[in-house]
Amino acid sequence: MPATRFAPSPSGQLHLGHAYSAATAHRLAREMGGEFKLRIDDLDPGRSKAEFVDTIFEDLEWLGLQWDGEVIHESHRLARYDAALADLQRQGLVYPCFCTRSDIQQALTAPHGDPGAHYPGTCRDLPDDPARRQTTPHSWRLDTDKALQQVGALPSWTESDGRQFTASRSDLGDAILARKDSPSSYHLACVLDDMDQGVTMVVRGADLRPSTPIQRLLQTLLALPEPAYHHHLLVTFEDGRRLAKRDHAPTLKAMREDGVDGHALARRLMDQSLPLGFRLSQPT
Repeated sequence: MPATRFAPSPSGQLHLGHAYSAATAHRLAREMGGEFKLRIDDLDPGRSKAEFVDTIFEDLEWLGLQWDGEVIHESHRLARYDAALADLQRQGLVYPCFCTRSDIQQALTAPHGDPGAHYPGTCRDLPDDPARRQTTPHSWRLDTDKALQQVGALPSWTESDGRQFTASRSDLGDAILARKDSPSSYHLACVLDDMDQGVTMVVRGADLRPSTPIQRLLQTLLALPEPAYHHHLLVTFEDGRRLAKRDHAPTLKAMREDGVDGHALARRLMDQSLPLGFRLSQPT
C-alpha cells in the first residue's frame, strides 16, 4: 500500500513549516489511497525531550492529521541500526574516523584545501587499529568510492512529478553513519525506517534534497526498496527568512492556545494558502 511519512525531531515546538510538511505528506497519502505514517526522530538524547513528543501528537491531532499504524521512535531501534552498520562493516564499506570537527575544519581551510569540499578523507586509508577504537572516540564513515565501485553507478531518484535525477560525484562525501554519541546518523536511520514503515514516497523540505544521493546509495547497498521523493518548498517569513526553532518561529502550540482553527489551517496549507506574513520559497 502507498505510504508517506512525517518524521519530526522532538527538540523543540513544531512551527508552521512542520505543519506544511505534515499536511503535504498527509494529502499525498490520501490522494494515493494510502497511509500517513509518523515517526519520532529522537536519536539525539541531548536535545530530544519527552514533552516535545507529547506536543507533536497534540499538534497533529489539532491539525486533524491522523496517522496510521504504530508510531516509530528511533531511540527504540538502535539494534536495527547496529545490524545494518555491521553489514556494511563486513563488506568493507565503512571506516573508523577519529577526526574532530576542528581537525576537519583545519584540513578544509589549509592552503590546498577546498572550504566547500566534503570530508577530506584523513582517516580513510588508516590501517585498522582495534585497540585505538577501544580507547579513542570515533565515528564510522561510508567509503563512498568503494560503495560506488560496488554498485557500479551513481545514485538516481524519481520525484513525485515524474522527473528523474542522477547525482554527480561531487554530491557524495564520506558521510558519517554512526558516532560515539549517536548510534546512527540521520542517513542510515532514515533509509531503514522508511523501509520498515513501508514508505513509498518520502515527503520532506527541499532543503533536505542534498541528503537524497547518499540515502539512495545506502538503499542500494543494503538492498532496500527505492521510494519516490517529493521535496516541497519551504515556509518562510514574508521577507524570506527561514522558520527555525532556534529563531523562535511562531509555534503550533501558541497558535492552538490562541484559538486558531487547526483543521482549517491544515486545509489552507494543503491548498498552499499560507497565513498572512508567510510564503513558500526555495531554500537558499
